[in-house]
Formats: sequence, structure tokens, C-alpha cells
Amino acid sequence: MLDIKKSAVQIAHEFIAAKGVITGIAVDATCGNGNDTLFLAKMLSNSAKLYAFDIQKQAIQKTKALLNQHGLLSDNVEIIKDSHQNIDKYLKSIEVAMFNLGYLPGSDHSITTKPNSTKKALDKMIKFLEVKGRISVVVYIAHEGGTQELFAVEEVLKELDSRFFCVASVKHVNRNAAPITFLIERIAKDESKASV
Repeated sequence: MLDIKKSAVQIAHEFIAAKGVITGIAVDATCGNGNDTLFLAKMLSNSAKLYAFDIQKQAIQKTKALLNQHGLLSDNVEIIKDSHQNIDKYLKSIEVAMFNLGYLPGSDHSITTKPNSTKKALDKMIKFLEVKGRISVVVYIAHEGGTQELFAVEEVLKELDSRFFCVASVKHVNRNAAPITFLIERIAKDESKASV
């Protein structure tokens, strides 16, 4: 059962962890300081692959250092300095994915994820998501542009057909400007779309 006392990120981790060992492709769409990348790397089977994306050199360096510190920087993990909206250049199938939107803690807060690129990335990852695959999206609304990014994420998710996707959100309504966690699971394949 979901523990709502936990933080937005902990709830996302709990949702993804419930999937069990990752045997296919995992994605950290915004590796930042590397915490979600580390979390996913610990879940990989020997045959699985993890792709972690970020546009900032500092984020790439921090993520590599964290994985190295835990002995998890391996051939199973590819850390890519690129926007998550370009995911289709690297893969076409996803078992799990995580988004942690906003800015890199401890860095320039003017550099943030953007509604347009986030929307494109989320659209692509949903298209590539396998049946029983899961995506978590943590949206921080307290920074400038956060509300617009929330609207962009909601715009994508509210259009998902409930026959094929289950989508939920968790918001701590009694916490000021609390981040919102979206949880997505593909429950069936749409046979009418050959590319899905």
C-alpha cells in the first residue's frame, strides 16, 4: 500500500520499486544529482540497461561520481548529455522511467526543465512504454515556470486512454507548494497502433 506520509520522490520510488527487478530498459529522464539513477541502477538485472539524461555537464559528473562511489558505474548504465526530448535517438522500448522536474539542486536555479521539452519527452516515453511498464513524474511547482510545466504534464496525461493506461496523482494538499507526483502504468497494448 502507498505510504502517503513519504515525500514526492519517495512515493515515486515506491511505485517504481513495486515493479520488481528491471529486466529491460530503464530511463532516468533528468539525472540531476544522480539519486534516481542510483535507485534504478540498483534494480537492474544483468541483462537490463539504464539510460540517464541531463543537459548539464555538472549533473552528468555528479551522477557518474555517485554511481562510481556505489560500484554501479558499468556497461549496463549509459549517462547521456542530451535533452530527454531526444530519447528516440537512443531507444524505442521502456520498462520503467522516472522524471524529476525542476532545477538541479545546488546549481543555477535559472536552468530548469521546460514545459515543451518535458511534454515531448513524456509523449515519447509513454509511446515506448511496455505493457506493465511504469513511469513516475515528480513536478515541482514552487519555482518560476513550475506551474506551466505542471499544466504541460497534465495535458499529456489526461489524454491517455483509460483502457490502456492507469494514471494517478499524489499531492500533499496541506503542504505549501508541495511537489506533485504522477504515476503511470500501461495496462494493455493498443493493437490499433502498430508502433505502440
